[in-house]
Amino acid sequence: MRLLSLLFFVPILAWSQAYPSKPVRMIIGFPAGGPADIFGRSLAHGMAAELGQPVVVENIGGVGGVLGVERGLKAAPDGYTLVFNSASPLVIAPFSFTKLPYDIKKDVALITVAVRVPEVLAVHPSVPASNLAELIAYAKANPGKVNIGSAGAGSITHLAGELLKSEAKIDIVHVPYKGAAPAVTDLVGGQVQMGIFDVPVLLSHIRAGKLKALSITSAQRAPTLPDVATTAEGNYPNVTSDNWYGLIMPSATPADIQKRVHGAAIAALKSPAVGEQFAKVGGIPSPSTPQEYAKFLESEQAKWGKVVTAIGFKENN
Repeated sequence: MRLLSLLFFVPILAWSQAYPSKPVRMIIGFPAGGPADIFGRSLAHGMAAELGQPVVVENIGGVGGVLGVERGLKAAPDGYTLVFNSASPLVIAPFSFTKLPYDIKKDVALITVAVRVPEVLAVHPSVPASNLAELIAYAKANPGKVNIGSAGAGSITHLAGELLKSEAKIDIVHVPYKGAAPAVTDLVGGQVQMGIFDVPVLLSHIRAGKLKALSITSAQRAPTLPDVATTAEGNYPNVTSDNWYGLIMPSATPADIQKRVHGAAIAALKSPAVGEQFAKVGGIPSPSTPQEYAKFLESEQAKWGKVVTAIGFKENN
């Protein structure tokens, strides 16, 4: 009888130790070609080398990343579906959706923060300001006349502007776009006067003199724009809006598989190859423990939840 019991557990043990025995899927909740896709694919490639199996990317865009997270969390909790998530579905959506299709506390296994992306406040050259203080003074002297473009209502680029508006007590007008690309096009064209976007999205325009970089909305200066002061240096320490991405999977995934995935992700994020790929698009590898990810997520929810509630923003869902 004891022999039969041991034989019964052998296949289960072998299955667990054999993970992964086939390709792993990584869902990215945004279309191919954008920053999220570039970071996610770089991480997938690095993790494949660590796991010994291909990590195949599947782009499932929609609803600010919520659709991709929903699909991933409803997949079989066997370790073969990972989700590369942005801040929106875990930080903003809980406050802007009447009802989410998943429970963050019950359904999500946090693996690691993957990358942080500094953002920069930039203005069209026609705006008579060369730093943050001058921009705020100009906005106060011209209430309701300065337009700020964003990648869409409820995006970090939108909420970052609302945070600045609240902290600096200025009257600027939000103009939402369907993505960063059209917003940046209009910013360069002067249809809107200012915007807060990921550094790599604006870097070429700044270097070409088509936009003026006034402030980095991060705790530290951006390596690619070392001469641009941070919002903290401009006396607005609460106006920080790093964009970031992380890795999650269904919470019912066995603990040993979660640990295996975490180890592969950390090794990839610490590798020179992934670091170099991230740096090309302005990303900073940010490996963490699940516990550190949870603490970071809690602080992000506390911060952005107040902004979403204050402006009364709600998604149509």
